[in-house]
Amino acid sequence: MTETLLEIDNLSVDYETARGDLKALRNITFDVNKSEIVGIVGESGCGKSTLISSILRLIAPNTRFREGEVRFKGEDLLTATERHIRDLRGDDISIVFQDPMQTHNPVISIGQQMVDIQHRSKASKADKRANAAKMLGAVGIPDPEARLNQFPHEFSGGMRQRIAIAMALMSEPDLLIADEPTTALDATLEVQIIERLKDLQSDFGCAILFISHHLGVIAELCDRVVVMYAGAVVESGTVREIFHHPKHPYTRRLIECDPGHIKERARVLPTIPGEVPDLTNLPKGCIFRDRCDQAFARCAEVPPLMRLSEGQNAACWLNHAEEPA
Repeated sequence: MTETLLEIDNLSVDYETARGDLKALRNITFDVNKSEIVGIVGESGCGKSTLISSILRLIAPNTRFREGEVRFKGEDLLTATERHIRDLRGDDISIVFQDPMQTHNPVISIGQQMVDIQHRSKASKADKRANAAKMLGAVGIPDPEARLNQFPHEFSGGMRQRIAIAMALMSEPDLLIADEPTTALDATLEVQIIERLKDLQSDFGCAILFISHHLGVIAELCDRVVVMYAGAVVESGTVREIFHHPKHPYTRRLIECDPGHIKERARVLPTIPGEVPDLTNLPKGCIFRDRCDQAFARCAEVPPLMRLSEGQNAACWLNHAEEPA
């Protein structure tokens, strides 16, 4: 039986601003099982970064958790003490950030940085360096012992991202959050990083929450997908169901806009008309209504996230015959 590691339950997060409360996340619900890779996909501004910061409790002073829970191994992280959250970060939950060029301290050697992040370990410094070299080798860095003495500027962007992954996995966390780790890389390096992540996930058995706007990467790497739009989950399900049988118009339009799905040469790439709504002044009804070419009268009501099958949910009145999830 699959064991749930992370549960996001009805999470709503606001930012207090001079223009009013910006409703960054609204009723977010999904889970991540042990040894599973779940992808979060959506346009810029859909709430992906706020979701990550909420899980890690790395939040701005004007953040307000209005509703819901974030449970890790059954414990609500939103009510845990700051000391306990600090203990979880790095050891139990690690993160790989988006830009590999900004991840490392430029004036400290890679080896020293990898030793420093093992500060909770009681091992000797020699053992910590040996462990660091082992992890560099695991992510495909050649001659890892010698490379420990080098500085970040002596590595390429792809190698820096591999080092960031190695550092995130040093403590063998149960959950690895990958925040668009391939965005700053070219296509060849992107494929290499994805393959390396798949191998490492298999070796270490950790769960991965993979954040991206690149549908091809999501399809290649993930087991399940959560599609977000303007701070809400509009569809979730297995990779096969989402990509072969999308049930929400937004998901369909995202897939149509993916360059990998364009069959004929064109001067203009397909886009989704309109703009993401103002989250301080939300429109009534379905959040995607103003940009949807299938909208009808009932879309004036907010659709619940409906269970369509064992592996798929969607928040769209086009599926109104189904039961709420």
